[in-house]
Amino acid sequence: MTSQVPFSPTANDAQAKHDLTTEHDVKLLVDTFYAHVNEDALLAPIFNDFAQVNWEEHLPVMYAFWSSVLFGSMAYKGQPFPKHLRLPVESKHFSRWVSLFTSTVDSLFAGPKADETKQKAASIAQIFQMKLGLLSVVGRH
Repeated sequence: MTSQVPFSPTANDAQAKHDLTTEHDVKLLVDTFYAHVNEDALLAPIFNDFAQVNWEEHLPVMYAFWSSVLFGSMAYKGQPFPKHLRLPVESKHFSRWVSLFTSTVDSLFAGPKADETKQKAASIAQIFQMKLGLLSVVGRH
């Protein structure tokens, strides 16, 4: 995977950013996000040491997943949750994942679709945590 130089936004960058609207934007988001994941002390060992992710195979799957989530492209065919069942993760891993994802979106994009992207990522993380028993469901008896 080619690592990209992290983007450092300044106060004036919000005007220069555009919303997340194309497949190219999805690819940029995914590539930049996973470059950050690969540098993260908490997440990199899960992806690289435990799961031994093959990035050449995984990244196109993530492009398809996020394209489907954000644009309804139906490019992704699969079930993402079962692959996460065996991972040794805790709530702190999901918090870091959401934090990195949100900061990546914020560094690259601004607009309603960018906001929706962050909300969907947080929702996915919450659902996964509930399914893994890391969060309790409010209102359940």
